[in-house]
Amino acid sequence: MRLWAQDLVYAYVPGRPVLRGITLEVRSGETVFLLGPNGSGKTTFLDCLGGLRAPGGGRVFLGNRPLAALSPRERARAVGYVPQFHEPPFNFTAWEVVLMGRAPYVRLLSQPGARDREAADAALAALGLEEFRHRPYYTLSGGERRLVLVARGLAQGAAFLLLDEPDAHLDPANQHRVLRAVGELVGEGLGVAVTSHAPNNALLYASRVALFARGEVLAQGEPRTVLSPDLLEQAYGIPFVLVGDGDGPRAVLPAVG
Repeated sequence: MRLWAQDLVYAYVPGRPVLRGITLEVRSGETVFLLGPNGSGKTTFLDCLGGLRAPGGGRVFLGNRPLAALSPRERARAVGYVPQFHEPPFNFTAWEVVLMGRAPYVRLLSQPGARDREAADAALAALGLEEFRHRPYYTLSGGERRLVLVARGLAQGAAFLLLDEPDAHLDPANQHRVLRAVGELVGEGLGVAVTSHAPNNALLYASRVALFARGEVLAQGEPRTVLSPDLLEQAYGIPFVLVGDGDGPRAVLPAVG
């Protein structure tokens, strides 16, 4: 299955589009990183891909079915979304916040069942967050809240998961904890789209990369091809250097001096 956008256009202000005819797909069993400078349209595209914003032109499809044709419950079961920030109206525990990911499976006026509670437990365990289970969400640090939100997305059990900067505000160990856990589910067939400002995380974890610039996709494809110094300089406006080559580890770094 695939979740895909065709000729997507979006504008917050009429006549000034922030997305300009983007065609991009996420397939089951792969992780697509969306990279690019601030204001390049990554998060807006992710919002459109998840059905949170209606595009001004083009369409989003789940398989061959327009995403807009799905009911909210159908869409939530098919596509999960993890935002950058979340402030619940009440001071729930971390486990309760994760359990909210099961909302698409709970009937109106019903309580979460055993399967829902098991899914929340498994999501906490996948990220090593069992110790957070009873902690009030408001007492967690920004990075800890981010981990809990990712766990909520995992608990949702959707076919596709959209992550808006899941590696932001996390130390290196927790960045890789999140991306490894997501990668394990990708190996089981989950399709994932990730916005990020970390090209080197994309080199480690992406199946494909789409490099955004000025509301368009400058390049998309295999990470080692797209994340070249030349293309990164076109996107970010500063020179980059490549460290490492061949089949071994590599990194791309801003050229300093």
